[in-house]
Amino acid sequence: MSEPASGTRYIFVTGGVVSSLGKGITAASLGALLEARGFSISVIKLDPYLNVDAGTMSPFQHGEVYVTRDGAETDLDLGHYERFLSTRTSGLSNFTTGQIYNNVITKERRGDYLGGTVQVIPHVTDEIKNAILAGGEGADICLVEIGGTVGDIESLPFLEAIRQFSVELGPRRGLFMHLTLVPFIASAGEMKTKPTQHSVKELRSIGIQPDILVCRVDRVLPESERRKIALFTNVYERSVIAAVDVDDIYKMPGLLQRQGIDDLVIEHFDLGADVPPADLSQWSALIEARSMQDASVRVAMVGKYVDLADAYKSVNEALGHAGLQTGTHVEIVYLDSTSVERNPDASLAEIDAILVPGGFGERGVEGKIAAVCYAREHRIPYFGICLGMQVAAIEYARNCAGLPGAHSTEFVTDAADPVIALVTEWRDIDGDVQTRTAASNLGATMRLGGQLCRLVEGSWVAECYGSTEIVERHRHRFEFNNHYRQRLADAGLMFSGFSAEDDLVEVIELTDHPWFIGCQFHPEFTSTPHVGHPLFNSFIAAARSQKTEK
Repeated sequence: MSEPASGTRYIFVTGGVVSSLGKGITAASLGALLEARGFSISVIKLDPYLNVDAGTMSPFQHGEVYVTRDGAETDLDLGHYERFLSTRTSGLSNFTTGQIYNNVITKERRGDYLGGTVQVIPHVTDEIKNAILAGGEGADICLVEIGGTVGDIESLPFLEAIRQFSVELGPRRGLFMHLTLVPFIASAGEMKTKPTQHSVKELRSIGIQPDILVCRVDRVLPESERRKIALFTNVYERSVIAAVDVDDIYKMPGLLQRQGIDDLVIEHFDLGADVPPADLSQWSALIEARSMQDASVRVAMVGKYVDLADAYKSVNEALGHAGLQTGTHVEIVYLDSTSVERNPDASLAEIDAILVPGGFGERGVEGKIAAVCYAREHRIPYFGICLGMQVAAIEYARNCAGLPGAHSTEFVTDAADPVIALVTEWRDIDGDVQTRTAASNLGATMRLGGQLCRLVEGSWVAECYGSTEIVERHRHRFEFNNHYRQRLADAGLMFSGFSAEDDLVEVIELTDHPWFIGCQFHPEFTSTPHVGHPLFNSFIAAARSQKTEK
């Protein structure tokens, strides 16, 4: 391992008992507190699965794939980090077991290990430590979240790596924060601390003693239980933090601050007694804005992964942010696109706005096209993102431009009119030309990351942004086929955004509609609770206005 940077401190966040306790939200909230106290923060998520990245994983299994500005396909927790922090994540913010092993094997094949026997310790753990160093470089404090649950065999190399790392850093450079579950057993009428005790025992058996315990509870943690947990886990009583269930995740920074978690970190790292307290007024403003919402709209989310809300996590959050900015309660109605295909009138009759998010695969596409048609004909605000833009183009080509055979070659390879098709050459975020074919690997062959887009002056989308040049993040393989641009433009479809160098269609809109925009990029990835995103803000404002006028 390289020599640790002299200044960076590291907080290692682990989880026990069960998964999905909220390590990402807890880490992001702690980062927000420390950032508000003047420290620069970086974040890393270490995922124990063997995939090289999240790009080929089904949303049903792992939730959405979050795309960083530099084009990395990552875990959805990075979205939490970017929404809570001013820090922008990158490819150095997410490492998987697959990526670590791939790096180690590449080095072995190249001869870097000088003929030595390659082993988990030290070679794999050294690679993990180097990844942590790279991700934390230049920050005052780096939060390192370990995916999975303590006790899982997949997590062991990561846990061993952070144990070694902490020893090498020294006692004032590393801190272990462990998140556990303290369940309430209704039949017994009491909380049970034994799962937490066993989880910490598991950690201690591999050489890690938690400095802070964050206990996920569904009610107030009694002082007697706090003392008991501290006693049996060898943690100071004031270092046992209760993460009580909240109805708004943006209450978490305040909840943690009231229990002094940021003070514990500053004391542990010996960062000085004169560090000013965190100013959480912007978080309080969000909570107040939620209580001031004086109207509501129902937004239909027409997709194929609607059984798992995390599949559209960033879209859901962006709609909520827009609600905060416009004083509107946004109710998301999840509609499986196959049901919309069967009966769009019944599915969409009580809806104020329609959003079709990104997705892959043929199932449900005709239902998404039907949703576009309903929105266009009934003059309901429509927002299409990625595939949502593509199905809008297909629908318009079929029903307004006289091309009944219009489709995408992603779904119908021999479509009569392939208005959406595979572009075999495109430019990556560095401006380098990349190539692909239908036979290319699925992983790392998409247009990814933040890219410049030029907007047509006077268009709705330019008005929303207040600019004719924007940078938004992409994740897609198929594009609008420019051979059909003039045909659809003559029929009334406006092309209002294009890629900077390749002239690829980025935005379409209908000017004779209350609000109808489709974009090839993913604006949800850059929405934050404090300002929202201009497209989502405008979309919800239009839905609210349209509902008021009815």
